[in-house]
Amino acid sequence: MNRKFVSFIVKKYLKFDKTQPFISISFILAFLGIMTGVAVLIIAMSIMNGMDKEFEKKLTIMNYPLTLYAKIDGAITPQLIDKLQKKYPQLKFSPYIQTSAILKSSQMYGVILYGVDFEKEKKINPILKKAIEGKKISKFDIVIGQRLLSDMGVDIGDKIIAIFSASDPYGLDIAPRMKKVKIISYFHSGLNAYDKGIAYISLEGLKKILRNDALTGVHIYSKEPFKDIEKLKKELPFGVGIVGWWQQNGNFFSALKMEKRALFLVLLLIIIVASLNIIGSLLMMIMNRRKEIALMMSLGATKREIKTIFFKLGLVVGVFGIIAGVAVGGVAIWALNTFDIISLPADVYGTTKIPTDLSFVDFFSIIIGAVVIIIASSIYPAKKASEVDILTTLKFE
Repeated sequence: MNRKFVSFIVKKYLKFDKTQPFISISFILAFLGIMTGVAVLIIAMSIMNGMDKEFEKKLTIMNYPLTLYAKIDGAITPQLIDKLQKKYPQLKFSPYIQTSAILKSSQMYGVILYGVDFEKEKKINPILKKAIEGKKISKFDIVIGQRLLSDMGVDIGDKIIAIFSASDPYGLDIAPRMKKVKIISYFHSGLNAYDKGIAYISLEGLKKILRNDALTGVHIYSKEPFKDIEKLKKELPFGVGIVGWWQQNGNFFSALKMEKRALFLVLLLIIIVASLNIIGSLLMMIMNRRKEIALMMSLGATKREIKTIFFKLGLVVGVFGIIAGVAVGGVAIWALNTFDIISLPADVYGTTKIPTDLSFVDFFSIIIGAVVIIIASSIYPAKKASEVDILTTLKFE
């Protein structure tokens, strides 16, 4: 195959043809369509990944990488925690008691109340650490979320009443157990559901209020939770279970992954539609260049060379469209990261800026998908060009 001849004809056909402007305009539209499709896919996948990471970060902070839980009351003992701590010194453990309570000021609000050792808990929960930094916490001090603090109409230092489901005898009747607690600080997780529904009190204080020393579970910090969960499972006695943050929110992340796949396929249709312009442009060019094709073949050009010419035409338009799309997508992501172009409600999304994070897997999936579509759209017109009847074309045209 004469490569110089093929390259020469490809360059000639790529130039703007004033006699047949619609063909060139059609090629330009195909280029712009592919560029737009690739750019939109890159931006959309980047934003989807960024939002996933942001939600994952928030959920990991408040749900913890790993959590031991007691299937039977009293199954989690200080001896078990000491044993695990000695065997796995890279992990950080924070035992807790969990109960539901109603906090009463002028109004009443239900919360999940965690009794924790604040010194151990702040090592694995940066949100709580920030809230209690420099604070001297006594046995019946409480830390609540910022949104709950606002809704209750109270301030730091105010005392409120915590009402528990446990009951005490009261004359001839029984009454729910109550305790006056002092608001020592507040935390801000960035997620409204946590800031309204979670509160922390000291472990010893909650034990005394509930008159029960049985631990509900243990929060565990791990840098490699997927590996460490398997190791810890082998060490746990009967009556103790372990769960990872991804298991606690499995349905949520499954929905996000499904939404991401669906969005990818839908946006890929933009590139498919643009590729139809390539097919139409090439077929239009073949119809208008039938005499030239027949003449080239009569002068010795092979079917393979003709096929390669038109295949390369489609490929060049498509590849340059992909390159331009990557450039536009990259600039758009940079702009979103650098400038506050779109502001999000923080209580809904956990952040005011649109987070972006384009993974290599998504990037190469977009590029490979676009290339496959372009190759597929260039094959048929190239095949039709090589099937031009020389004798009939030269005789009648």
